[in-house]
Amino acid sequence: MSYHYLLDLALILLSTKLLGLLTQRFQMPQVVGALLAGLILGPAGLNVLTETEFISQLSELGVIVLMFSAGMGTDINELKNSGKAGFWVALLGVIVPLLMGTALAWGAAAAGLIESNGMLENVFVGTILTATSVSITVETLKEMGKLETKVGNTILAAALIDDVLGLVALTLVSSLAGGGESVGLVLLKILGFFIFAAVAGVGANRLFCWMLKRQGGWSTHRNSVLAFVLCLVMAYCAEEFFGVADITGAYAAGLAVACTPKGTYIQSKYNPLGYLLLTPVFFAAIGINVKLDGVSGGMLAFSVLLLVISVISKLAGCGLGAKLCGFTERESIQVGVGMVCRGEVALIVANRGLSMGVLSSAMMTPVVITVVGGTILTPILLKLVFRGEPQEKLVESSLADRYEKTAQLEDASQQLLDADAAMMRKNK
Repeated sequence: MSYHYLLDLALILLSTKLLGLLTQRFQMPQVVGALLAGLILGPAGLNVLTETEFISQLSELGVIVLMFSAGMGTDINELKNSGKAGFWVALLGVIVPLLMGTALAWGAAAAGLIESNGMLENVFVGTILTATSVSITVETLKEMGKLETKVGNTILAAALIDDVLGLVALTLVSSLAGGGESVGLVLLKILGFFIFAAVAGVGANRLFCWMLKRQGGWSTHRNSVLAFVLCLVMAYCAEEFFGVADITGAYAAGLAVACTPKGTYIQSKYNPLGYLLLTPVFFAAIGINVKLDGVSGGMLAFSVLLLVISVISKLAGCGLGAKLCGFTERESIQVGVGMVCRGEVALIVANRGLSMGVLSSAMMTPVVITVVGGTILTPILLKLVFRGEPQEKLVESSLADRYEKTAQLEDASQQLLDADAAMMRKNK
């Protein structure tokens, strides 16, 4: 057994922290530093780190915990109020990128920048741009104290709907290519997932509330472990049985925990875990996965154009959806920027097209550049569009203090409960 993964992990944590502090000095989120650390140390840079199964799995666990924590920190009432806006933001955020991406691929092929396999590949490029991965947006908004706001909840609601619409679009294109499942079966699976999530969420919520009433037999520390078990099971079921992204299942589990009286306390248990280990590995892994071998001038030009279109299309589509629902111009831009990042979702869609033979292997380079470029640009653009607004929460630097105070309050509350229980037994 090789223990080299320990050295890799130490190098990732050290480099992400140092570059995170450096980017923070330039008024940029620390997420950008973590991404740059992966790029510099990965194959695209010094080639010190390479993608391994350990890093890949730890990275996936990182994004699951990140979305689980985001679910626990979501205001349920605000999320309900954001349902209509989230639908229109997601709908236009799928249609506009699909049309603009298809048009760009067709125009680039006509101009000789790329070699196209036909109109179906052009449509598939547009389908890749429909994807949205809000994990980086979530972390950036948390760092700025803007996650639990009207804009933050709208982005989360839109991302959930976007995941469903993007899956339907992928299925339609796959069906045209002669592979994959039927649209009806995919829609049935999606419906089944939401029924499963609702039943599991309500059942888990009632179980936690029942255990809290029996506090003498069940401590809130055990509740935290059971909450994480719920997160992992729902993430697994979403991906394995329903074909929905695992992060959607994790977010649904977080919503279920958020409805319990101890939701905030349980969330505080996972913030240090993400901050100290999982989140840095996740963001560094994105940079480590970048490979820029054999890129021609025309392909590089197309990559830059695809990145620009990926930003403009989400900004225009999602921003227009927010504007139609009564958001101010600034809030609409904030929503649009929050939906720009594609992340691992776009890579999953691209790999699906590659495996079906719809997408050529040469097209993977522009997709990777678009994903990494959008991942780096999103936190920077979010910082710009939220500039001048008051910060509503403490940032990451005070995370340990918040955790310690929460734990102290919980311990004091536990002592009071024990004292009351002892008094009741004595009176009996």
